[in-house]
Amino acid sequence: MPDRTDRDVALDAARAGAAVLTEMFGSPLTRHHKTATDFATEADRAAERAILDVIHAARPEDGFEGEELGAVHAGAGGRTWLVDPLCGTLNFAAGSPSFCVNVALVDAGVTVAATVSHPPTGELYWSAGQEFGVLGRSSTEPPAPNQLVDINADGPLDRPFVGAQLAADPDFRAVFNPRIESTTLALAWVASGRRLGYVTDGRLEGSVHFAAGIALCQAAACVITDFDGNAVHEGPGIIAARDRESHAALLALVARHRTA
Repeated sequence: MPDRTDRDVALDAARAGAAVLTEMFGSPLTRHHKTATDFATEADRAAERAILDVIHAARPEDGFEGEELGAVHAGAGGRTWLVDPLCGTLNFAAGSPSFCVNVALVDAGVTVAATVSHPPTGELYWSAGQEFGVLGRSSTEPPAPNQLVDINADGPLDRPFVGAQLAADPDFRAVFNPRIESTTLALAWVASGRRLGYVTDGRLEGSVHFAAGIALCQAAACVITDFDGNAVHEGPGIIAARDRESHAALLALVARHRTA
């Protein structure tokens, strides 16, 4: 049997995490609070362990950094798996199907394989270098053209944040149709054409939450930058769009509302 590619391992790891979440979805869950407004559950931890088991079995020399377990080991040659086993914990705990699994392999600073799994639909979005694809989609037809732009509603507590201000901007709503999405599934939707764009605040370099989604957008030839229009990890925020014209419009609108 030929060796599995990094893409195969990423897919298998995401499937393992998704299987755990599917089994536990809707069950009573103990909440382990990280802050006053953020918590993890047994589902987060069980999914991360399942993902780690797959990766360790296939790539025992690689490093691993997870949302719940942290850095397990550094790995050889600069290869590290970044894992968010349950993006959308608050949604999951409330019985809302807006959650996903994020798995990304970073090699010498470059994400070489990534998968975002949406367990409620069985869809798996993947990238390997500059290749992008979707598995498990019920229709083979591409999504219909749309002006939907997801805004991350999880903003800072000490100041107004761009997402909230964009949603209230009539010039934004005159061009785009805003939607609120608090998981990085939104980036997979931009990559696949299900959304036109996505905007979020925050410093996101090396984030286990965003590494996979960013890689998907890059592989799908989307335009994805920080709030200054530079490479996505150079400054704060993310603006992702399917095309340059839409990205330019979003960049200009975001500039109106930036406070930092």
